[in-house]
Amino acid sequence: MSKDYIILQTVAPDYRRKLYDYIKQEFGDSFAVYAGLDYFETTVKTDTNIVSFKQIKNNFFLNRAFLIQTGMWKDVINCHILVMEMNPRILSNWGTLLVRKILNKKTILWGHAWPRSGSKSKTDKLRKIMRDMGDSIIVYTKSQKEELVLAQPHLKVNYAPNALYFKDEMNVCAKETSESIHDLIYVGRLTDLKKPKLLLQAFHKAIPHLDEDVNLVFVGDGEEKKGLETYVIENKLEHRVVLTGHVSDYSKLAELYSKALFSVSPGYIGLSVTQSFGFGVPMIVSKDENHSPEIEAVNEKENALFFQTDNLENFKDVILQVFKDKENWIKRRQHICENCKEQYSINAMGDTFIKLFHEK
Repeated sequence: MSKDYIILQTVAPDYRRKLYDYIKQEFGDSFAVYAGLDYFETTVKTDTNIVSFKQIKNNFFLNRAFLIQTGMWKDVINCHILVMEMNPRILSNWGTLLVRKILNKKTILWGHAWPRSGSKSKTDKLRKIMRDMGDSIIVYTKSQKEELVLAQPHLKVNYAPNALYFKDEMNVCAKETSESIHDLIYVGRLTDLKKPKLLLQAFHKAIPHLDEDVNLVFVGDGEEKKGLETYVIENKLEHRVVLTGHVSDYSKLAELYSKALFSVSPGYIGLSVTQSFGFGVPMIVSKDENHSPEIEAVNEKENALFFQTDNLENFKDVILQVFKDKENWIKRRQHICENCKEQYSINAMGDTFIKLFHEK
């Protein structure tokens, strides 16, 4: 059965399941997500149990620097509206964009407005060409929308706040008490750019000054995991540091966050920030990283504290500071949660796609 509405992505990870299910509720079997099984970065995989998922083939080359997708040409060319990744490294997207433009079919580009290195990056010249070829753009934050409209006023730019949960899922655990909240938590891929080892080292330095019930919990997988495990064993930290592996189950994550005084982003920040705020948990954030656009959700001393990037001693000091001010931060949890609920929900994110699909 041909699809009227298709989202074409490199992968369809588990954290996008709720978004795709939300869109499918509106459009039923006329909607599908086409994606391969693995990403440029191999730790990111597709959740093949997503109901709307249709598998295609990812063909990477030049050390996974570029991608050509196959197995979907007829469907993505002929569908009524196509949403595709705003990534110039996916070479097949250029051909799809060109053909659909010739056929006068609506194509929406979805992704970060700029490359990771920023709007002045040399590679943004390619993104600019790609943006000009699309009929509409979806970015992740309001600030990116405003920046893009200033840079290219002729573009039709929308924003869909990058979210993980529905409004009614964002709640502070009712059973939380000051005694039950005692951990630090890291949630995300364990990769070099995320700097999880820096967090482990800072926590190690802080341990002599922390209560015995304060633990550090790493939730995630990646190439840095083995090194973290080795460090924990060599420094006899098994009783203070936990590595859970990847966890996607909402109830398990909610339990882990309910015990955390703060979550921590030792490297660049991404979706983990709105995830943390959705549970009412404030965040320790590296100050001068090349963060993803979600950094706009961070408001220092309101829902987060910064540490000096790569400064181990200052990182340790900020960790100690949050525990000294523990009661004040616990009181802020409900406010942090409610603010996130109003701005970063699957409801708001999905409604942007639904609105654009309904437009003629």
